[in-house]
Amino acid sequence: MRLRHIEVFHAVYSTGSVTRAAEMLSVSQPSVSKVLAHAEQQLGYPLFDRVRGKLIPTPEADQLFIHALKVSDSVDHLRHLAENLRSAEQGSIRIAATPAFGIDLLPCAIASYRELHPETVFLVETLHHDEIAVALQESRIDVGLAFDPEFIPGIARTPLARASFVVLTPPDMDFEGRTSVSIRDLDGLDFINLDNRGPLGRLLSNHIESSGAELNHVAHAETYQVAKALVSYGVGVTIIDQVTALSSGHELTRQWPLAPEIQFRISALHLDKSPLSIVCQQFISHLEDSLGRFLSSQGIT
Repeated sequence: MRLRHIEVFHAVYSTGSVTRAAEMLSVSQPSVSKVLAHAEQQLGYPLFDRVRGKLIPTPEADQLFIHALKVSDSVDHLRHLAENLRSAEQGSIRIAATPAFGIDLLPCAIASYRELHPETVFLVETLHHDEIAVALQESRIDVGLAFDPEFIPGIARTPLARASFVVLTPPDMDFEGRTSVSIRDLDGLDFINLDNRGPLGRLLSNHIESSGAELNHVAHAETYQVAKALVSYGVGVTIIDQVTALSSGHELTRQWPLAPEIQFRISALHLDKSPLSIVCQQFISHLEDSLGRFLSSQGIT
């Protein structure tokens, strides 16, 4: 089958109609019918049965569509890459990040990048870790930004930085002159628990459980930003990632280094077998520099 055969077959199979396939491809209905008939002639078997005016895929078509879907995704990615390769200055970047990065870090990095490359266009989404993986696999985004991502077949990880968990308390709380706080030091304090579905949440949950600390759970927050807001209103204390702790509103809480330190990676995610465009490679490098400055310029006290 030629590429045009695959495109038409994919459109007809997806829409179930020659008319709708023609609309999808922005061509005439006779043109779609002609290409489809030529594909069936070359293959030597029908791809659709015509039943009462409807097109019903044959078993052979069902098998072919699985592979045609992969070809279609590859072609879409190739077109997107070809557009970006015209110039690193005129490319576009489709990026998704977990919520913590969308508060300050990612907007700041995009702003500073566009000062250098004003023609670059960004499409930004906020997704949870598992949603980022799905978006990459479906070719809806080019790059994902996430904490401590787990290994996922077909997805490459580019390490950008290492960060740590910190203890977050109301600004007037003190630990008798200490400069760092352990999980056991939180024994008996009102504690805001965090969602443990993602890799970072599971890492923290395991450390809390192994510490043997008896925390007084008074709230459960799905995102670290919500937990941070609850602390600022005096609901309790919590342990969150360094990026969220240092983002907007950090002056409303007090941040304490956690001892012993619990570190994790921050990585850029992208499809393993699909080359990144020049503009995406440049932005990932810029993001790495931005992360380094963000984490080093705002110390935890």
